[in-house]
Amino acid sequence: MREWQLRVDDVADPTPGPGQVLTKVLACGICGSDLHMLRHGAEMRASMADLVGSATGSSNGNDPMAPKPFEPQHDTIMGHEFCCEVTELGAGCDNLKVGDVVVSMPVAFDAQGLHALGYSNRYNGGYAELMVVNELLALKVPNGLSPSMAALTEPLAVGIHAVAKSRIDGAESAVVLGAGPVGLACIAALRMRGLGPIVVAEFSAKRRELALQLGADVVVDPRETPAIEAWRKIDGLRPLVIFEAVGVRGMLDEAMRMAPRGARILVVGACMQQDTIHPMLGIGRELNIQFVLGYEPAEFTSALSALAEGEIDLAPWLTGTVTVDEVPQAFTDLGSPDTHAKILVVPGFAS
Repeated sequence: MREWQLRVDDVADPTPGPGQVLTKVLACGICGSDLHMLRHGAEMRASMADLVGSATGSSNGNDPMAPKPFEPQHDTIMGHEFCCEVTELGAGCDNLKVGDVVVSMPVAFDAQGLHALGYSNRYNGGYAELMVVNELLALKVPNGLSPSMAALTEPLAVGIHAVAKSRIDGAESAVVLGAGPVGLACIAALRMRGLGPIVVAEFSAKRRELALQLGADVVVDPRETPAIEAWRKIDGLRPLVIFEAVGVRGMLDEAMRMAPRGARILVVGACMQQDTIHPMLGIGRELNIQFVLGYEPAEFTSALSALAEGEIDLAPWLTGTVTVDEVPQAFTDLGSPDTHAKILVVPGFAS
């Protein structure tokens, strides 16, 4: 990506530094946030600059724990849901060996600081054929789990984190707004914990089908049946947690409008634009709103374990595979939710 446009090009092979390993990408998922980045990236970067500045009490920000921002006028190789094979060890690496298949949280660190893999000018993301990861963060893929399934560790971890942050328990029910990748991850995480009933609202017939396969109890087309109406038919009495997993302007306000008194709203969809809500909706109904981002290291590890141990089958989630050259077209195809849910980039794949 350069200047918010996708292109396919050759770049120099990366070199691992101390404590790092060079890897060959085996599979990398295309995330919905990558699609949002192309459309709303400039606005998102401005918001993140404000966030870092406020966190450090300065106008320009100097937080050593904040990833280095990428510059859109320079190349950025996207892709943060990856599974790789180790091909070369950097100095000081003794926990991995060449040939190990690994996943990693999408972060690299070096003497210059932290770098977000997939959103960095310095480090390749998983849409490249080769990328560098830190040995300390790399997890060996166990039980012969396929690279395609292992690449789903990262998005599943997002759902696990969202469900944990929501504090939902067995005495409560859930409504999930949106069955895109984030919504499907939340559904899977809820089902893994045996929570429900789970009501899902989604426009796309294909994604409503996927939601059922991943554990939803009831799915509705909100143009025909409002999500809150469907919830009242099957429950309506227990406390409700609403997962806003769409991430577009207006959805938070819509969630607040449908929420019953005392409900909790968990915002996991990544809206990258300024939005507007009506505070009196929240005040009058005493709503709790929780925003979440990413996951904890332990949640990432538990996501890999859940996949490897067969606690959840995410195979229905995968709807396409493309080469690096086909990534721009895949971004276009993902704009049609009735065709695709999750497309994997596999550099060696021949379509």
